[in-house]
Amino acid sequence: MSARYDGLAEWYDEYIGSTAGDGIADVARLLGPGDGPCLDLGCGTGLYLDAIRSTGRTPVGLDRSADQLGRARRRDGAPLLQGDAAALPFADATFGTVTAIWVSTDIPGFPGVLREAARVLRPGGLLLFYGVHPCFNGPHIETGPHLEARGAGGEGAVVIHPTYRVQGWHRRAPWWREGGVRDRLGMSHVPLAELINAFAGAGLAVEHAEEPGERPVPMVLALRARRSPGGVSGARSAG
Repeated sequence: MSARYDGLAEWYDEYIGSTAGDGIADVARLLGPGDGPCLDLGCGTGLYLDAIRSTGRTPVGLDRSADQLGRARRRDGAPLLQGDAAALPFADATFGTVTAIWVSTDIPGFPGVLREAARVLRPGGLLLFYGVHPCFNGPHIETGPHLEARGAGGEGAVVIHPTYRVQGWHRRAPWWREGGVRDRLGMSHVPLAELINAFAGAGLAVEHAEEPGERPVPMVLALRARRSPGGVSGARSAG
């Protein structure tokens, strides 16, 4: 996550924390039992650190925002580092598990982040992606009051705007929820095909895909992937 969250950590934690329960349970379930250190990329205010710990792993959080990390330190005693997810301060094959939870929309150049995540994973190590569903949740999606005001669709309906194929950083659109996280910060977008290709390009083999939740149109995408034994082509080497 970039330092754009500095100054918003307290607000963000209250805004997101009240709705994080299902996601926290999903993350623990999708990880399954394990051990050893687990890097939580873009750990934010630490909402998911205890879920990682509950699986038997030892969480290590990394985030670019000092304010987010300050909130995380008050919540959890896990080791926390300030750093850039696209240039991780760890040697190759350091972690048995890496989590990337709700970060694809916060980090421009997410394919590069996946390559770095794969680099610090041990061969056969697990990466869990849990976050925005690129088809039905993103800067191109209109939901909620905007649709109701027009009498469009039923409960849980979404409208997909033609900006779906526009990759990279998006500024505010008229259909974004006023006062929400994306309204305040903007949002990065990786279309589904590019996301899957990014996993393949990083040497990560998807072993399980899921669309958690009971909404008629899924808002969340989860992918469990393993680092291939051959490693990552062209990855940066750390000391």
